[in-house]
Amino acid sequence: MKLYRNFDQAELDVQYNARATTPDVAQILASYAETSAAARAAVPCILDVPYGEHPDEGLDIFPASQPDSPVFVFIHGGYWRALNKRDSCNMAPAFTQAGATVVSVNYSLAPGATLDRIVDQNRRALAWVYRNIAQHNGDPRRIHVCGSSAGGHLVGMLLSTGWHAAYHVPEDVVAGAAPLSGLFDLTPIPHTHINAWMHLSADDARRNSPAAHMPSRGCPIVVSYGETETSEFKRQTDDYLAAWRALGFPGEYVAMPGTNHFDIVLTLADPASPLTRAIFRQMGLGEMPAAASPQEAV
Repeated sequence: MKLYRNFDQAELDVQYNARATTPDVAQILASYAETSAAARAAVPCILDVPYGEHPDEGLDIFPASQPDSPVFVFIHGGYWRALNKRDSCNMAPAFTQAGATVVSVNYSLAPGATLDRIVDQNRRALAWVYRNIAQHNGDPRRIHVCGSSAGGHLVGMLLSTGWHAAYHVPEDVVAGAAPLSGLFDLTPIPHTHINAWMHLSADDARRNSPAAHMPSRGCPIVVSYGETETSEFKRQTDDYLAAWRALGFPGEYVAMPGTNHFDIVLTLADPASPLTRAIFRQMGLGEMPAAASPQEAV
């Protein structure tokens, strides 16, 4: 039986199984941890800054060297059930050297936390950044958010409409965004193996679909995905970008040949990569001439 866009359940499971597209996932995830540890050792940082009362609600902050610098907020992926902020700051040396304050966000994971809770945590984290980032040389008027996979979805929920007043932030709190390999329409998720840990109803999926809550005021966005991703992951981004542009908002797709769903995140540490260059342009940052390792960026 066809359940979504002419896919049956087995076909949807294939389309939304990101790990199956990448044989060396474990090695790449180990690289997340290793390169993030190297980043923390290489540049000044303030770790485990609370944005809420729950132990999971913390930020790692890498201040820029100058006040009033643009802010790069990164939200990790992991299909809402894996990884954390300590795996998710590999780009800090490149971005701080280019002139940004970097913030890595932690949040609770499914199935212990609902998606509503995870979205709320990320919105509260952004509100904390808006109110407090000036203490870390960041400009609250220039907050740029980026995330990959589930993090890309959460970026979409930060771009969506209707939540700002409750969190006491302006509608234009996000000055620019880069959702990578994101999921913007969650209506197929209840039909897939992912719902074994997400437990989404049809209403939950619609309520948490960025494509169903497009903003009335939009910022520039940069989108991308890995070359080897499934057609559905690519279509989700393509459709979201098309809807964004149809509303008159600026949006750019950056091709990343040779990458997959997981290692595209590692390219953010390379200031010479097309994706990093595009985000630097969005943020108004100067570009470094060549790749720099965390140790070289000290």
